[in-house]
Amino acid sequence: MNSNPKILWADDEIDLLKPHILFLGAKGYEVITANSGVDALRISSETPVDLIILDENMPGISGLETLSRIKEKMPHIPVIMITKSEEESIMDQAIGSKIADYLIKPVNPNQILLSIKKILHSSRLVAQKSLADYRDEFSLISSLTYSASTLDEWTELYRKLTHWQIELEAPGAPTQIAEILSSQIDEANVAFAKFVSRNYRLWLEDSETAPLMSHRIMSRKILPEIKAGNKLWLIVIDNFRLDQWITVSAMLGDLFSIDSALYCTLLPTATQYCRNAIFSGMLPAEIARLFPELWVSEDSDEGKNLNEEPLVQSFMKRMRLDASTSYTKINDSDACSRLIERFNSLKNNALNVVVVNFIDMLSHARTESKAVRELAGNDAAYRSITGSWFIHSPLKELFQCIASSGARVILTTDHGTIRVETPVKIAAERNINPNPRYKTGRNLGVDSSKVLRFDNPAEFGLPSAGMTCEYVFAKGRDFFAYPSNFNHYARHYRDTFQHGGVSMQEMLVPIATLTPKF
Repeated sequence: MNSNPKILWADDEIDLLKPHILFLGAKGYEVITANSGVDALRISSETPVDLIILDENMPGISGLETLSRIKEKMPHIPVIMITKSEEESIMDQAIGSKIADYLIKPVNPNQILLSIKKILHSSRLVAQKSLADYRDEFSLISSLTYSASTLDEWTELYRKLTHWQIELEAPGAPTQIAEILSSQIDEANVAFAKFVSRNYRLWLEDSETAPLMSHRIMSRKILPEIKAGNKLWLIVIDNFRLDQWITVSAMLGDLFSIDSALYCTLLPTATQYCRNAIFSGMLPAEIARLFPELWVSEDSDEGKNLNEEPLVQSFMKRMRLDASTSYTKINDSDACSRLIERFNSLKNNALNVVVVNFIDMLSHARTESKAVRELAGNDAAYRSITGSWFIHSPLKELFQCIASSGARVILTTDHGTIRVETPVKIAAERNINPNPRYKTGRNLGVDSSKVLRFDNPAEFGLPSAGMTCEYVFAKGRDFFAYPSNFNHYARHYRDTFQHGGVSMQEMLVPIATLTPKF
């Protein structure tokens, strides 16, 4: 936009508005005037303008008709409608024609100025305010990074960082400030990995103070709802981060009252481990021991998440719950539409479990496809695609159906994801698992300072393939690459979204209770 924005003001009594026009001129705006709708259409077609102010009640072509014609030819130009009438029908017509603002006479110059600033400069002004607020909080965040000593304090810090990431990646924000925040997030992830290393095994011990983790969701969140007689939907969106949830939750606020929190996933932050733990209510090692037919080892070619429905049933049986349940996995819009078609046959179940795989599919597609990588070029674009997908997908309709039925929803994920940058060399046997954020096996050769290592998997609730089996997890934005063909793996995975390792983005993930508003 030019340093002096150009405004077209059309009013049949424009001469009476000279004080307003002089006032705007003194504020740095160039105002072009028109006495009628016809003049406004002619001038706007001949002269580029940044904003149009229209009087609703003009002789000849009315303000509403002028508005309609302007929007047909120049839908991008914002329009402020000014009228003497407070009739709701006129207001509805103007708003329906996508005006930017609606003012009722008499208006004073400051009202006009406020409306113009809100329309033309809101992004810049919001960015400036966000920048100032972030500067005020910078020292506090840095201090929290080194003082946080409980999981609650870390979730609060992660919320703050995510808030500022969203604010400072908005249009108009200075890129250098976003880079400073990115460095602050990376610094926090270094400290978070140390915190996890010190505390993870303690979190697995059963106690009243043990944090909510993947294997405790069924007992702490689902079981009480079923016992209370509530109809419940458990919706698990694979690979779903806090920033994406913030984007999506804004689209559900008209349907539900939302009680949102974060929980800590298990390690590895991979679907096989985390989602199976959610549905079974058990640690992966317990699943492998008690239900060996339902646990698929890393070296198997079989799909790792084919037994989720039996795991849900195993939990219900252990809890002695004689309740009707269903399980549905949604891989595309057609599958979601089919679920909606049979909604009436499911709505009286005590528990309906739905797994939504789109975001995980997007993440993997971004790794393999240059076109998808361009579309989701950074975290802000990744969030934007998530929001666009949700609002246009049948999943939004499913939430509408659930809200209308009066059922509650527990919405969560199995793990988050992080955009990786730095390759770390690892030497391993040929049949090692392919995930670039964690490895399990024998004789894993990697710089110990670069990883979190579990050399006794059983202590950490993980299955072991032998006496010398171990797990190593990449930290922060690192990822593993093999010494042979190292440059190939480095190029392939750098700047892709991955999961399996240790970071706030992967381990601190949303869980929300949604209660219908009607």
